Amino acid sequence: MKRGFLLLLGLILPLLADGRAPADTMRVLFWNVENFFDPRDGGAGKADTEFSARGERHWTRKRFRTKCQTVAKTVLWAASEQGGLPDIIGLAEVENAFVLRQLIQTTLLRKLDYRVVHFESPDPRGIDVALLYRSTRLQMETAKPCHLYNADSTVMATRDILLAQFTGPGGERAVLVNHHPSKYGGAAVSEPRRKIAVLRLKQLADSLAVSGVSSVIAMGDFNDTPANPVYQLLEPTLQNYAEPLYEQGEGTIRYEGVWELIDMFFGPPGLPARMTILHPPFLETSDKAHAGTKPLRTYSGPRYLGGASDHCPIWLEYIAPTDSSLRSD
Repeated sequence: MKRGFLLLLGLILPLLADGRAPADTMRVLFWNVENFFDPRDGGAGKADTEFSARGERHWTRKRFRTKCQTVAKTVLWAASEQGGLPDIIGLAEVENAFVLRQLIQTTLLRKLDYRVVHFESPDPRGIDVALLYRSTRLQMETAKPCHLYNADSTVMATRDILLAQFTGPGGERAVLVNHHPSKYGGAAVSEPRRKIAVLRLKQLADSLAVSGVSSVIAMGDFNDTPANPVYQLLEPTLQNYAEPLYEQGEGTIRYEGVWELIDMFFGPPGLPARMTILHPPFLETSDKAHAGTKPLRTYSGPRYLGGASDHCPIWLEYIAPTDSSLRSD
């Protein structure tokens, strides 16, 4: 495995050095890394104990390090395939900042320039969204967690939306990392919760656009497909870049032999943008119950498989609008 990582690094370093990518090209990767837990039992709840060396998943340091290496390998593979490192990496289902520090300090990502943005959320399982960004390409201006609120104004026990604003090629830009409530409990219970998340995302995106931010990109696991009309609420500020892929039958998770597209990017209408679903061969396995392949998970129930996630990573490449072009409209 070490030899394979060194080969991948050999592919990436020339991309960093030769400057072939236009300065205003932005690359973003998003991935739900499925239960990326710290192997230590910090006493933070059932899931924290379950994903520990003594828990029922037997989540050892060795297994944790293997997952860190696989996530790093995926970033480098994507950079090789797409022609450059992602400037921003959005992640879902990360337990804490320790996991992120281990990812960028103990793998080949340590040779690069990624920095961590993470906040603890009120999610009952203790999983959060997070963000990595390249400090040589982007300057962090501000970052904060944005709660979701129930109808009675109490904080919803789910993942916050992570808002980060940067100065980079072309001017100021913002990203919003999402992991919307799941369908657990059925549509009657879960659909209203996801609508609240979409409306909160709309509020944040509209506010950023009004303040003059030159581009607002939303990414995440939305736990629903583009077919849901709720996403029309995000217009005209945000356009769903996943719709063409959805119409072609592509997806990011596989359920009973059918691909479903629930991981998506949204951004300004008319932005020169291209979304891609990534299929690194080492992240997939044969679907024994149906024809084709499916993502290779870390666990199947309590059984350790050694994979990384039940989601495929997604990639967005776009030309960053400049502040001057924004003023000329």
